[in-house]
Amino acid sequence: MPYLISFITIVALVGLMVAPLGAQAPTGLRVRVDESRSAEDPDDTRELKTMALGKGYRVTGGPAGTFWNPSQTATGNYTLRGTFNLMKPSGHVNFYGLIFGGAQLDGAAETYAYFLVGQNGTFLVRQRAGEQVTDIQPRKAHDAIRRPGADGRSTNQLEVRVAGDTVSFVVNGTVVHSAPKASLKTDGIAGARVNHLLDVHVDGIEVVRP
Repeated sequence: MPYLISFITIVALVGLMVAPLGAQAPTGLRVRVDESRSAEDPDDTRELKTMALGKGYRVTGGPAGTFWNPSQTATGNYTLRGTFNLMKPSGHVNFYGLIFGGAQLDGAAETYAYFLVGQNGTFLVRQRAGEQVTDIQPRKAHDAIRRPGADGRSTNQLEVRVAGDTVSFVVNGTVVHSAPKASLKTDGIAGARVNHLLDVHVDGIEVVRP
């Protein structure tokens, strides 16, 4: 159920919440908040903060969140790209990156694919349909992924390139994985996902068409 929020701090009192964000977040940005139910990896911090920064927004968690603007969609052949600045890593490995092919993101039947990188230099590609998640590419290390430096920060530019029958996943200009287009739903809403307990500046997400 959507809620109108007049401030940028969202307190996750329930398992998930969908909300348009307040005036200090980018216009039109929406977030679906969810929290880990795992006893081994709980969401101990209850607040998820989002504020406009540069061409995008900064997410400080708190629980995991999926972020999108309903007007940002992509179909056919396209390149989805975004720059992710990790401002502060979490105490254990968590992931952040792009979502694409999204539909019904504010409901129980949400669907989207996601391409995420982790602070330990690994990446993954998955397809979500409601509560079901399918690995397209399980976690895998790649040298193209920049890890946090001594200051705890790193910058990774991610791309999803849809061309013909192939989807290519790119980190800092290097293709780290390719998959048949038939294995993924690529048409739909584009955006970002930031897993829990991270501090990430999501900058410059855009869809480029040939």
